[in-house]
Amino acid sequence: MPDKSKDERLAMLLAYVTEHGKICPQPQRWNELWQLLPNRQRNSNGGWNPPLPLILGAWHIATGIEKTQRLREYIEYAHQNGAFDEVDSFLRRLRESDWYVAGKD
Repeated sequence: MPDKSKDERLAMLLAYVTEHGKICPQPQRWNELWQLLPNRQRNSNGGWNPPLPLILGAWHIATGIEKTQRLREYIEYAHQNGAFDEVDSFLRRLRESDWYVAGKD
C-alpha cells in the first residue's frame, strides 16, 4: 500500500481533531502544542506568529468556532513548516480528557 500523500494526511488529521465534538486541546496541552511549532516569533504589532493559543483570559471569551479555527491554523502551519509529523503524533496521543469537547463545560 503506498504512503498517503501529505495532503491526505493533513485532511485526515483535520478530521480527527474535530470528530466526536472535539474543539481543541485543553489549555495546558494547547500551549504544549504551540511550543512544538517551529519558528515562533513576535511580529511588529507585538503579537505572535503563529498566534498564541486561545488560553488564559482568551479561553472564556473565545467561541468554540474560534478555538477550532486556531487549532486548524496550527496544524496547517506545522504542515507548511516541517513539523507535521510531530504535531500529528502529539495530537493523536492526547487522552480524551486532554480535549475540550462541545457540550462538556
